[in-house]
Amino acid sequence: MIIIHAFFKVDPNHRQDFIKQARQVGAPSQAEEGNISYHFYEDPEQPNSFVFLEKWKDQEAITLHEETSHFKSFGSDVQDVLLEPIQVEVYEASAKL
Repeated sequence: MIIIHAFFKVDPNHRQDFIKQARQVGAPSQAEEGNISYHFYEDPEQPNSFVFLEKWKDQEAITLHEETSHFKSFGSDVQDVLLEPIQVEVYEASAKL
């Protein structure tokens, strides 16, 4: 399983635009075959700071996700509402404990 944390610092004047865009990418991403979970949250201590928490079956699922129209649209459109570049952390997790 691959886990992605993507951090977004949003211009307060475009907060609602970001939330709309995040919802538009979230639902179809959750429906993708290789997706385990896909959610976004706002940091209660830092308004307009959001994180996407994603879990994917494998790298192939992520590659397919990155080719979808909803991902490409979000990646392009979200740039207009950000105060700084997106920060991404990627982790590989094992199901074994």
